[in-house]
Amino acid sequence: MRILPILLLLLAALAASFPLRAEETFSESVTAKAQPLLKALSMLGTPYKFGGNNPKKGLDCSGFVKHVYKESADISLPRSAKDMSHEGYAVTKAELEPGDLVFFNTRKRANSHVGIYAGNGEFVHASSSHTKQVTVSRIDQKYWATRFNGARRVLPALSIQ
Repeated sequence: MRILPILLLLLAALAASFPLRAEETFSESVTAKAQPLLKALSMLGTPYKFGGNNPKKGLDCSGFVKHVYKESADISLPRSAKDMSHEGYAVTKAELEPGDLVFFNTRKRANSHVGIYAGNGEFVHASSSHTKQVTVSRIDQKYWATRFNGARRVLPALSIQ
């Protein structure tokens, strides 16, 4: 029981050692990380078009992701899902955070489909089947779960400075 007061004192000292702007910096960082997902969700219903890279005319999966990251975070990603799969750094399914890129093996090719993880097991992507538009799907849905091929984080990590 003596350890609890010591831990509380240590925690208070640690909190006091952070600069006053730490909360603002953290808040700004969280807001910056949220922008790609907010942009992706704002594009729900945008038509799918194979090879498309213009939201007014239609987007394919990589065109959608490339557009979202350029417009919302000023991050230039490669044009293809395969090339995007080399950007940032790998994260496991258990480490997924909103904004991470998720990759799937469709068309019998590795990393032939990409989407943006939205949290709670969902991702936003330009779907060439059924809906033929930007939509939200579950990563654990049988079709996607059996084709999941990994994830990459391209946004900077949250940090308190």
